[in-house]
Amino acid sequence: MSRIAYRRVTLAAAAGALAALFTMSSSAHHSTAMFEWGKAVEMKSATVERWDWTNPHTFLYVTANGDHWAFEGMSPNHLGRIGWSKRTLKAGDKINLTYYPLKDGRKGGFNVTVTFADGKVMKQLDSPSTNPANDR
Repeated sequence: MSRIAYRRVTLAAAAGALAALFTMSSSAHHSTAMFEWGKAVEMKSATVERWDWTNPHTFLYVTANGDHWAFEGMSPNHLGRIGWSKRTLKAGDKINLTYYPLKDGRKGGFNVTVTFADGKVMKQLDSPSTNPANDR
């Protein structure tokens, strides 16, 4: 293979790799279009079934009034910077919460706040620069 042909093959391979990289990174993030963003609904007396501390988003599963609900949340990276952890919620915890509902009416949405039995409120959308949990 000539030097020019080798250089063309190398450049084509590099361009293909870059195109694949940009395609993967742009499809890794999804929209919040499925939620009624900004229209918070309150749920009282929920019982935590499971708290999944996973990337790219956390998930909170609860039971309320005999129904099972699923709520997406912010990433562990974001939540960790504002005081949350994988131990923040445990199965059996009694909580109140607010959420942005799913547009299609299914039982779930985007978790906005969690209020514990002692009255402590934790917010999913706090900013790490303004949350008092970061004043250590």
